[in-house]
Amino acid sequence: MKKFFAVFMTLVLIIGLVACTNDGKTPVDEGKNNIKDGTYKGVGKGKGGDIAVEVTIKDDTITDIKVLEQNETPGYETAMDTLTDEIISTNGVEVDMVSGCTLTSIGFLEAVKNALESAGATPEMLKKVENEAKVSPKEDVTETHEVVVIGAGGAGLSAAIEAKAAGADVIVLEKMPLAGGNTLISGAEYAAPNNWLQKQEGIEDSTELFVQDMLKGGDYANEEALVRVVAENALEGAEWLRDEVGVTWEDELMFFGGHSVKRSLIPLGASGKEIITKQVAKAESMDIPILYNTKATKLITDESGAVIGVEAESDEANYTFNTTKGVIIASGGFGSNLEMRMKYNPEIDENILSTNTVGSTGDGIIMAEDIGASLVGMEHIQTYPICDPLTGTLLYFDDARLYGHTVIVNKEGKRFVEELGRRDEMSMAIKAQTGHVCYELVDQNGYDLSKLEENHKSEIEYLYNNDLLVKADTLEEAAAFFEIDAEELKATVERYNSYVAEGKDPEFNKRSLPSTIEKAPFYILKAAPAVHHTMGGIRINTEAQVLDVDGNIIKGLYAAGEVTGGIHGTNRLGSDALADITVFGRIAGKNAAK
Repeated sequence: MKKFFAVFMTLVLIIGLVACTNDGKTPVDEGKNNIKDGTYKGVGKGKGGDIAVEVTIKDDTITDIKVLEQNETPGYETAMDTLTDEIISTNGVEVDMVSGCTLTSIGFLEAVKNALESAGATPEMLKKVENEAKVSPKEDVTETHEVVVIGAGGAGLSAAIEAKAAGADVIVLEKMPLAGGNTLISGAEYAAPNNWLQKQEGIEDSTELFVQDMLKGGDYANEEALVRVVAENALEGAEWLRDEVGVTWEDELMFFGGHSVKRSLIPLGASGKEIITKQVAKAESMDIPILYNTKATKLITDESGAVIGVEAESDEANYTFNTTKGVIIASGGFGSNLEMRMKYNPEIDENILSTNTVGSTGDGIIMAEDIGASLVGMEHIQTYPICDPLTGTLLYFDDARLYGHTVIVNKEGKRFVEELGRRDEMSMAIKAQTGHVCYELVDQNGYDLSKLEENHKSEIEYLYNNDLLVKADTLEEAAAFFEIDAEELKATVERYNSYVAEGKDPEFNKRSLPSTIEKAPFYILKAAPAVHHTMGGIRINTEAQVLDVDGNIIKGLYAAGEVTGGIHGTNRLGSDALADITVFGRIAGKNAAK
């Protein structure tokens, strides 16, 4: 994908057009004021679809850029604001993409490029601005708050909201230009035993069954006391998100591998965007400040070792945040920190891509360890089986598998793993196949029932454009696109359909067999595993208090979310993370506010 970005940006920056007037009839004179003053529109392709802009040019200078249309993930518009400022300040499009918002940045720059094209302009026609940026010394800022939360993802926002509700003065620090972290880019399904949809469907479940599923899924390397806290409070957390935060849950459940029963709630649109946008809106309504582009760098302790503050930095300031009640670390895992991954698990090397945001670099873990916090399970790094082979991005097309409507085959056209198996087992099985990839097959019926077009249209378009997805009228035609053995694939599908009819899969014991694969057209997705979750992190107790290497509580320090370890053991079951981050985020917020 790096090659793709390089090629794309080259195209963005080299616009070889013949200069002409706005009406396209008369050549433009070379020299000053080559571009006719006016406003020009352009369109680019972002993460969420088309980005339309209007660029104002006067005296060969870009004076304004307005976004007319965009459907980017809420928060990503900050990337466009940043790029606008940089383009106008330099009067050029040779600007860096905003970290963590690559696809949005690409789409926005493409739109600006297209607007320049409609003006008959090349970058060379723009007045050169000597950018002699005066580097001002950073301001030293000291503030005091009762509670400081590090990280504005699902765990951090849950903590901040609960701490504020308990009456505390709260501030949130977020090093990225937007809130959300990995929660934002996840499907955000939420495992909750005994939930209201289970009751409607007559599904028998229990807290104890959920506990046992989590323990078994983590190979019993979990800390059972922490697991029980998640299981016992998961439903309450889902109801809190619904009733207090405003999250809308879909009216159906998803069945994740490793769970004994179907128990996972689905947020509106099957995306973490529903969780994060509602949490941010709730935080704003409660007047909780979120400082973006502000990275926590050090925990401040007193002579006794208690945490009494946080040092942080932004482009404009060096901050000292003193606290009177507590600091909550909710900064996420380290899936995007290659050096840290290889330190604890050398097998997770540069050849394995990551689904995580670029902000998942383990900062909170490092800061906590520096003051004596205990770490647990750092070697346990999970991969997700169905990801983009080009970028490592988790593919929402995989919803079809989670609804039970797909089969997964190899290049030889054969099934080789249970489609609803544990993530680690599926990933390892895929890595063992030809080309280290798999092919996920669904028919039109499963495609429609999984709401793929409704929920993930922009992703599907991307997959088609990059030859990762094919739609065909016959299995033979679909197989040919990826050079899969067509005859074997047909035989595999025939056997699978017989299993659906019998209600039992004798080959791989697939736990859910809701539909056959026989209604044309057929869809095949090419996918590969990528790093998805780091199970290891800061050791906490059931009150979300951080423990030191001797097992003692570090006063004034709490942690929640993927930054913690011990909850999921060697392997996290799908949809357990949202329950974990919500439950322990709320606990951390309430306790820190005391």
